Formats: sequence, structure tokens, C-alpha cells
Amino acid sequence: MARADGQSDRVAVSLVCSRCCQPLVLEPTFSTLTSENLTKLTTVAKTEDVSSDSSTSDVSSEYKEHDVVHRREITRPRASVAPGSEFSLITSSDQVKMENLSYRLKVTAQVFDILSGMSDVDHPLCEECADLIYKELEKEIELAEKEKECYSAFLDKLNKEEESSDGAVCEELETLLKEEEEWKRRLESVEGKRAELAKAMEKEREVLKKLEQEEQKYLKDLNSFQRQQMELDDEKRSVDLRLKQAQVQLKKLKETNVFNCTFHIWHSGHFGTINGFRLGRLPGVPVEWNEINAAWGQSVLLLQSLATKMKLKFERYRLVPFGNQSYIEAVGEKKSKLPLYGTGGLRFLWNSKFDQAMVAFLDCLQQFKLLIERMETGFNLPYRIDKEKIGDTASGLFSIKITLNSEEHWTKALKFMLTDLKWGLAFVAAQSDKDQ
Repeated sequence: MARADGQSDRVAVSLVCSRCCQPLVLEPTFSTLTSENLTKLTTVAKTEDVSSDSSTSDVSSEYKEHDVVHRREITRPRASVAPGSEFSLITSSDQVKMENLSYRLKVTAQVFDILSGMSDVDHPLCEECADLIYKELEKEIELAEKEKECYSAFLDKLNKEEESSDGAVCEELETLLKEEEEWKRRLESVEGKRAELAKAMEKEREVLKKLEQEEQKYLKDLNSFQRQQMELDDEKRSVDLRLKQAQVQLKKLKETNVFNCTFHIWHSGHFGTINGFRLGRLPGVPVEWNEINAAWGQSVLLLQSLATKMKLKFERYRLVPFGNQSYIEAVGEKKSKLPLYGTGGLRFLWNSKFDQAMVAFLDCLQQFKLLIERMETGFNLPYRIDKEKIGDTASGLFSIKITLNSEEHWTKALKFMLTDLKWGLAFVAAQSDKDQ
């Protein structure tokens, strides 16, 4: 800390220790250093430490604001101020004193910077801190001297051992050189074998590469074959299922008679029916002729189908099933077409071709009856046919003609005719089951 007192001509300047920060009292000689002494100190610092900052003899030009020395601001001395005046007057003697103080501070700072650059210790130091640092340096010197003595003793020992073991070392060196030559030969042999093994390994790698390629190809083929096998297995299962279904359907079809399914003969009151069509008329139930004609068409189709199944060719007649306009052809010298359908009315009642067609149908049914009776003795149709009449002993015979006949008798004759057809149908169905 620097202090200036404006009331006296004495100026006191003090520095602090860089270690304990206590104020220092400088020697009077610091204030009397000249530029030549500073130049000598700077030259000595340069010779001892090349890396230190350059110094010049001019103290004012070498001063820097970031010096290491701890400084504090010096308070400028106050001059006497005249009463009522706002300006301070500084005399020439005060100005000289301030310049001398600044010069001494710069010189002191320069000296301590040089000292700090010449050693590892920062300056300034107080006496007590200097003594402590001196003792520490003495201890470090003692340790360094002891370490030096240890190294010297170890070096002497090594020198003695080297002198005593030169002969043994030479022999060992020769032995090691021979071993080195032997190991070199072995190394050359091993290197040759290694090269051969490298070639063999390269060949094996090529073989391995080919095997890996073949393996990849095999795996691809295997995947393809497995996929095909799965597809074939699926297809086989599908075919097996379809086969089982077809077998079940075949068994069901074998057990089913086509005639029974196609032609259903039953009765509805006094009427015989085939596939739901009534055959006949009654005074109280006037069945339309379209239904009667359809029933006759189904009857002709049934008898023709039974004859074809039994390989029967009718004599004198040929059945022509044609729906509700079916007819019978008379074969021989006089060919004629006998319609098995009617339209009603008085004109129809006197039309003999419809009666002739019904009688011809009974004739064909009689031929079919004789055929099945010859095939199996003891089988007879329930109702006997006698030319244009049909019936049994209990009920009597009824004419199948509509002319000069009552509707009740005609309807009953048609019902008996359908019953004989049903029995013939059952016989053919039984024969078909036997053939299977």
C-alpha cells in the first residue's frame, strides 16, 4: 500500500509479502537504484532464463500494468484550496515529489519482477517467509544429495558387475547367437509350412465357397420341393374329400331309385295322382283338362321308361311322351296318331280317337304285365286288364273309355290303371337293386 500525506513533505510507500500478504519495509538502497544497475540486473536475468521477458534499461518504458508484484493505488496528496474556489492548485515542488515517488515504485516493481523471473519464488517476500522457503529448499537439497549418493553407489555396483561378468557374457552371447541362428532356421521352416498351409487354406476356402453355393442351391430346391409337396398334399386332401363326397353321393344315388323319385303315384280322394296331377273327373269335382292331359303325359313317359329299362318293344303301338300333348302311334299297315289329351265339350265326347288312345295304352300296359309275369313267377299286378276294361273280381271291371261311360267309372278305371303302373314301377326298382 502506498500512502501520500498532503500536509507534510514525507511520502511513505510499502509493499506486501507475496506469500503472507504482510506489509514489507524495503531497504533504503531500493530507492537509490540507477538505470545502469537495472540494466545489469536485466542482463543477468536474460543469461539465466532465456524464456523470460526482455528488459531494457529504461524503467519507464518497461513498466507494465499486469506485473506480478502486488501493488495498491497511491493516494494523490491534496493541495490547499483557496476558500471559495472549486479548483486545486498543485505546486511545482509537489509535482517533483510525485514524479520521484512514481519512479521509485516503478524501479521497485522492476527489481521484484527480475527476481521473480530468476527463480520459482514470487517476490517480494518478508523475512519470515524467506526463512521458511530457505529451509524448504535446504531439505530438498538434502534429499537430492541423498538420491545422488544412491544413484552413484548403484552405478559403481553395475560397473563392477560388468567388469566381472564380461567373459560369461561373451560366452552367453555366443550361445545366444547360435540359438538365434537355430531359431532363424526353424522360423524359415515354419514360414515355409505356413505358406503351404495358407495355399491349402485358400483351396479349402474355395471348396467351402462351392459347398456353400451348393448348399444354398440345395436349400432353394428343398424349399421348392417342400412347397410342391405341400401343394400336392393339399390337392390330395381336396381330392380325397371330393372322392369321399362322391362316394357318399354315389351310395345315396345307388340307394335311390330314379323312377321312385321321378314318378310319384299316389291318390287324392277318389282320384289317382301322378306327380301331383289328378287323372279323372267327377260331377262335383270338375278337374281341368290341362291337368288331366299332364297326368296322361306323365303316365306315357313312365310306361315308356319302364319298357326301355326292361328292353320291351311294344307290339302294334309306339308311345310318344310329349308333355300334356302326348300321343300313341299305331304301327302296321294303317298308321294313325292317337292323341292322349282332350279339350272337353260335346264334340270331344263323340271323338273316338281319345278312347282308342286310352285303350291302346291299356294294351301296352298289358304287354308290360305279361313281360314281368314271365320274368318272375307268382308276380301279378293287382288289377286285371281285359281289353278296354280294368278291375278285379271284388270291384268289377270298369271301361277306360269316356264315351257312353259315367265320370265315376272312368275315374275309377284310371285309378286302377295308375295302381298297376305303381306296382310295375316297384318291380323294376327291385330288379335294379338286384342288378347293383
